[in-house]
Amino acid sequence: MKEYLLLFRNISGQDAYITTAQDMAEDMPAWQGWIGSIAMQGKLVYTQPIEYQGTVVGNAGTMTGPYKDEASQLIAGYLICKAESPEEVEEWCRTCPILKYPNGSVEIRPVLPFPIN
Repeated sequence: MKEYLLLFRNISGQDAYITTAQDMAEDMPAWQGWIGSIAMQGKLVYTQPIEYQGTVVGNAGTMTGPYKDEASQLIAGYLICKAESPEEVEEWCRTCPILKYPNGSVEIRPVLPFPIN
């Protein structure tokens, strides 16, 4: 099986994720069920929520705050899983709770093996 990194993207507000407290309360059971279905297959490697605040370090300097593209989209979370094929991961992603939002998306990236020895 190969590992995949899933990056959950959505638009953001000024200094917070776009979701409201009500959205968070409604979304939590959906996320728990969705992640749980991957875990029950023995294919969840790791996931954890990430805070909104961050720092971007580049050659031009340091920027406080998360990186947002021109449409104010940013990475709102991630998950690492393993699967038999990219198509299997795509199938899971079609039911991801982030897709309830008009600008929500999941980017699927295969993870390359990187021996540290």
